[in-house]
Amino acid sequence: MTVVWITGAHGFIGRHLARHLARSDTHVYGIGHGVWPEVDARKWGVSGWINGEINASNLDSLRAMSGDPACLYHLAGGSTVGGSMANPLEDFSRTVITTAHLLDWLRMHAPECDTVAVSSAAVYGSQYPGPIPESSATSPYSPYGHHKLMMEQLCRSYAENFALRVCIVRLFSVYGPWLRKQLLWDLCSRIASGTDSIRLGGTGDERRDWTDVRDVSRLLELAASQCDTHTPVINGGTGTATCVRDIASLVIQAWGLDAVAEFSGQGRPGDPFSLVADPGQLADMDFRWEISVTDGICHYVAWFRKYWS
Repeated sequence: MTVVWITGAHGFIGRHLARHLARSDTHVYGIGHGVWPEVDARKWGVSGWINGEINASNLDSLRAMSGDPACLYHLAGGSTVGGSMANPLEDFSRTVITTAHLLDWLRMHAPECDTVAVSSAAVYGSQYPGPIPESSATSPYSPYGHHKLMMEQLCRSYAENFALRVCIVRLFSVYGPWLRKQLLWDLCSRIASGTDSIRLGGTGDERRDWTDVRDVSRLLELAASQCDTHTPVINGGTGTATCVRDIASLVIQAWGLDAVAEFSGQGRPGDPFSLVADPGQLADMDFRWEISVTDGICHYVAWFRKYWS
């Protein structure tokens, strides 16, 4: 039996990762914010859950519940650029302070635990019009991106000074069922409410690297094998750019509507125009993305319509 911890397991990516890992001979335990009745948590493969801050006391309690973890996936932290712009101090606390508490606890109580630290492409900033390799300079554009970079730097510090084994995965635009925010949720909500017009922010030409959460779960599982004191970095992206206008069209088509999305022409503060991965590291790891954007969007719309009803 392998014991795995997931911080932020109650969140969108965390619960999908938990379900994916639990299909093998893995016992998954989680900690983070959110009331999660045991019967519901177990449906997602989570054997035990602590609703609370990531601090020494709660981590001790989690260890008493599960035993020593072999691997930890750190997903807890701020989750949106907009949230960090509205409340940067809260985003700092959730991302940076939480990571410091976690790493220091690992240093003292579980130094052999492999840690996959889930970061964001936002650390690259807005300076890259094309695919971005892991070796690119970081220049965050928002508080969210700055705080993710601080989280990465803390991981490197503890790896270098205390021999913790860490791998950093910079995710790009992850989507899938149970994502209840951002573009896909907003667009589906408007369509479901029967709005006469579909008008979105931005120009529609913004480019993103869209990844289905089911593929991302496989990637994160594989990333655990890359943990090392040298703190390798992996881009969690496909290398394929899809503009927001095309994503909106795919959603509308999946609903069977005869409509066209309009755009305000005004970008959101903190959002780069293009964030697309150069997935060279993944190619070396022999990882393959399996779910196309078209299939993934259809899957999301089908889930939303069932959820909304």
